[in-house]
Amino acid sequence: MDRRTALKNITMGLGYTVATPTILNVLASCNAEKETWTPLFFSKEEKHIVTHLVDVILPTSDTPGALDVNIPQFIDMMYHDIEKTQNQELFKQGANIFIQKFGSPVLEGKKEDFEKSLASYFNIPEEETKNILRDQRRPVEKINTSEKENYALYKFLISVRSYTLLGYFTSEKVGKEVLIYDPIPGSYQACIPVEEATNGRAWTL
Repeated sequence: MDRRTALKNITMGLGYTVATPTILNVLASCNAEKETWTPLFFSKEEKHIVTHLVDVILPTSDTPGALDVNIPQFIDMMYHDIEKTQNQELFKQGANIFIQKFGSPVLEGKKEDFEKSLASYFNIPEEETKNILRDQRRPVEKINTSEKENYALYKFLISVRSYTLLGYFTSEKVGKEVLIYDPIPGSYQACIPVEEATNGRAWTL
């Protein structure tokens, strides 16, 4: 499956993405230069990790990638301005565990190193995936001490993945170039197949 088809499938799965005014304001603020921006929440190591992870999740191809719409900046601002203190702490814990398990100095890691690392955490047996997702739905207070390291690690990774998709599909560039953008729709047509109306893509508006 090519990437454009995959993105169409993702957008159909997401349906109509509703972003609150706060999130839209955060997106509008993410206009810093890709290489020179200064994080508000991330450490130097976390900035490096998140930048590479989002590029692995949504790389640039025939459609814009996560870095083209400043997703690292978006996630940084979401955690600085919006996330609860408990989630901020879990992010830091999970990022630190990721660093410890990385196998080499994380700031020296290249994109291919992060691809391998991410694959090792998500290319796992289905039953193990179900157990991880089940645990992620539990409050941290209900997690046993022996499980907390794995819990924080996956909380970090899943959060980066979720915010990558949220920021990507609510960005102006993707809204106009990847999704269907038609601020002045044409005539109403009832009872036609969804595929015919959307060409396999979700609507921006």
